[in-house]
Amino acid sequence: MDVEIYSRRLETFRVTETIGRRPGLPPRSYGVDLRNRQCDCRRFQTLHYPCAHVVAACAKVNLNVEQFVEDVYTLNRMLRVWENEFPVLPDLSTWKVSLITFELVPDRGLRRNPRGRPQSTRIRNEMDIREKSDGTRCGLCRLAGHNRSKCPQRNYHVGQSS
Repeated sequence: MDVEIYSRRLETFRVTETIGRRPGLPPRSYGVDLRNRQCDCRRFQTLHYPCAHVVAACAKVNLNVEQFVEDVYTLNRMLRVWENEFPVLPDLSTWKVSLITFELVPDRGLRRNPRGRPQSTRIRNEMDIREKSDGTRCGLCRLAGHNRSKCPQRNYHVGQSS
């Protein structure tokens, strides 16, 4: 990363990423404000932990980056979480469990169809209702009662070219 010092007094920097960019893409640059603990990538403000741009800015002016790590991430705070004692659980055979048994019934409406075409979730209305047809119609002569393979005029249509 390339670091430019904008103001040493205000602790503001411009950090440009030069490594890890795909060819043809211009390098990205981020503004870093150490005094207000902000970076344009927003990781510094969100996580309260120094991002790579903050680490590069601190390295440029020989600042200790650990001063920007929030207390939540320190080892002492982590050990304080686990210093509490947990009670010992009694033997499983001495537990008092009620004799009421529950039967778990799965909700079939929440299952999805694993195979086949996806089911439509569209709400149908009267526009989607088709009128009752009087059977299948032939694809060649458009008459009802037979299909294209059984059409009496099939030989007539097969010989013609359009």
